[in-house]
Amino acid sequence: MRVCVLGSGGWGTALALVLLENGHDVSLWSFSEEEYASIAAHRENPMLKGVPLPETLRLTYDMNAAADCDVVVLATPSFAVRTTARKLRDIIKPGTVVVSVAKGIEDGTSKRLSEAVGEELDASCPVVVLCGPTHAEEVGRGLPSAIVAASKNQKAAELVQDLFMNNRFRVYTSSDVVGAEIGAALKNVIALCAGISDGMGFGDNTRAMLMTRGLTEIARLGVALGGKQSTFAGLTGVGDLIVTCTSMHSRNHRAGILIGQGVEPQEAVKQIGAVVEGFYAAKTARALAHKHGVEMPITEAAYSVLYEGMAPKDALTSLMSRNKKHETEDAWRFF
Repeated sequence: MRVCVLGSGGWGTALALVLLENGHDVSLWSFSEEEYASIAAHRENPMLKGVPLPETLRLTYDMNAAADCDVVVLATPSFAVRTTARKLRDIIKPGTVVVSVAKGIEDGTSKRLSEAVGEELDASCPVVVLCGPTHAEEVGRGLPSAIVAASKNQKAAELVQDLFMNNRFRVYTSSDVVGAEIGAALKNVIALCAGISDGMGFGDNTRAMLMTRGLTEIARLGVALGGKQSTFAGLTGVGDLIVTCTSMHSRNHRAGILIGQGVEPQEAVKQIGAVVEGFYAAKTARALAHKHGVEMPITEAAYSVLYEGMAPKDALTSLMSRNKKHETEDAWRFF
């Protein structure tokens, strides 16, 4: 199949390599000519150091490369998803399958990214969400990984499954787009918090507490939005949370460590040198929680640290001193 990957960051490049390995005709689009020229000159993406890009992978900065493709993969940062989809609308043919791989919630509208893509594209173009516990650095090197292709269109989800799946990259299908996207977006917030905890010098107990209770509130919001309970016990829920909260590959985790060490949040994001999705997701997740009346104390604490100047130690104190509760008084509905 002819496939165009829009976005030459680490994740877009890693996915392009999977597609190329599977024998597809693949183009990788860069947003700027400068980025394209650098990758083309070195046949390597600086975000995937040590991973050579085969000559058979076509590089471009012309979005018209997506014309006449069977599948287009949207691998831009979350803030650029809608504008990229809008430009794509006049380029791709009806029926083209569009795969959304960014993780986040749209700022301003608090919409899931697949919703934004669907609003901008022709209704005949099915949208599939591809997400799960997959670091670009490991997928790019061919380490065994598993991911989920979620769509309301079963045939489109199965097409994407066949497109990407091989003996090192396993793809499961799902009809729960809401649950998959909410889990994928909000785990970045919890990963920031886990990083802050690590940066403050706390240990495994604290991280486990944040991850477990964080998963509870992610599921709480996801179900309120229409997601399925079981999804949050799967790859796009607990799986994605584990890999993002425990790995130094995670930009969110690394940014959190800096914040926990005393670096101001905006400066920490700047030092990471790439998009830290959890920084933005904390704001949009909080807005969704307030809109739907869902209690999300860890997300609320993250927002206070990131946007209101609260000291991390004070945020932790506020979490630890909340009113007494039974552990399963709400979580039992989700697991």
